[in-house]
Amino acid sequence: MEIRHLATFLKIIETGSYTAAAAELGYTQSTITSHMQTLEQSVGGEVFTYFNRKLQLTALGKELIPLAEDLLATHDKIKNMQKTDGFRGTLRVAAPESLTISRLGPVIKRFSQHHPDVKLILTNGTCGENQEELLNGRVDVALMLFPAMAVEKCLHHVLTEEKIVMVGAPDAPEHFKDIQKKQSDHVYITNEQGCSYRTMFEQHLTKQNLLSFQTMELWSIGAIKKMVMSGLGFAVLPYITVQEELENGSLKIIKQDEAFEPIYSHILIKKKKWVSPIAHAFMEAVIDSIPKQVDWTADVEANSFKE
Repeated sequence: MEIRHLATFLKIIETGSYTAAAAELGYTQSTITSHMQTLEQSVGGEVFTYFNRKLQLTALGKELIPLAEDLLATHDKIKNMQKTDGFRGTLRVAAPESLTISRLGPVIKRFSQHHPDVKLILTNGTCGENQEELLNGRVDVALMLFPAMAVEKCLHHVLTEEKIVMVGAPDAPEHFKDIQKKQSDHVYITNEQGCSYRTMFEQHLTKQNLLSFQTMELWSIGAIKKMVMSGLGFAVLPYITVQEELENGSLKIIKQDEAFEPIYSHILIKKKKWVSPIAHAFMEAVIDSIPKQVDWTADVEANSFKE
């Protein structure tokens, strides 16, 4: 249980619904649900129930209200002890391009609105580069796309699984087997060396003795998508970065049968005796903005790289 879970609990009471609380707090509805599930596990029972489709407090929920209010009031006093200095300064964040373009925009906008005296500097690099920047002290927060991992010397949160999909132009072959049969007709379009999902896919190609694909290495996901849409070849990218193009039909998923190790988005802060409250606030904002479960249509689930 965390302070934010109690804050969410009181906001639901104030607004009368999960949906209204999500809108006021700037969370997704799935985040609100997750907060309440964690809170209920901590207190040992349900705090809300539904009667005639109306949200109501349980006896346990009513008992929790004054305790939550007292704890939040104390928490606010502690936060404001040095309020003139707590949220001023510079926050340096390193993230891969895929998460920057698909996940971080709304987070950074809300964070900047809430903390206007914080100067936020965002840099893009490969996941390995971002972790190195963090451990060397050149950035305060690092985001990564990587398989499950244990990270020493860092505060580490796994955000969500990021499905990886193979995509081609609308007239591309339906299945990767058809591409394999005519490798000379298809270019493998990818981003820079050191990218986790590129590494994952190329390990598969090595196992299958398929490294004879002509490779085009480009500087951005936007450029990769444009080249794929032109019909030049195929790419392997996080679903979240191509969702819009898949929905409007300018790209399509190419089916394939191989099972790969799942890839997750991670956020890390270096462990120190004193960790910046700005970095902690940004980490919480990112955690709260990303639902733990992603909605996948049956078609995408069937055609993506599976666990």
